[in-house]
Amino acid sequence: MQDKNEALEWGVLKAGRVGISGTDYAPPLPVKSEIEQELADLLATDMTLTEKAITSFLWGARRQMFWDGNKRTSLLLANKLLVGNGHGMLTITEKNMERFNELLSAYYTTNDMSEIKQFLYEHAISGIDFEPEKHRESERSR
Repeated sequence: MQDKNEALEWGVLKAGRVGISGTDYAPPLPVKSEIEQELADLLATDMTLTEKAITSFLWGARRQMFWDGNKRTSLLLANKLLVGNGHGMLTITEKNMERFNELLSAYYTTNDMSEIKQFLYEHAISGIDFEPEKHRESERSR
């Protein structure tokens, strides 16, 4: 795990260009007002909350606003939306990591998030299954 002293600048938008390994995509320099507008537009889009969370995660990961921690920060945003509204969590497990990285690299290159969105929806959204708990309680009350 990195600490704040290992990044070039911690907690601020990056002020230089970076490349992303495995792709030729070079994210534009972040401008605070543009980032704020893009996020506001994204959050106001007419889509389900789960799709909005996944889209927010992918947008932030590709936008590369910070020197480090872009995916982690974007995952926090997605999970704030999901958990705050009772829609589970977005978690990429170890068994899905290789495929996730392949799809993420393709998304970075093409800016087409359709395939990775479907993958994340099918393999990375988890919630709480209350049914076993309800079953145990009903068994106790008999």
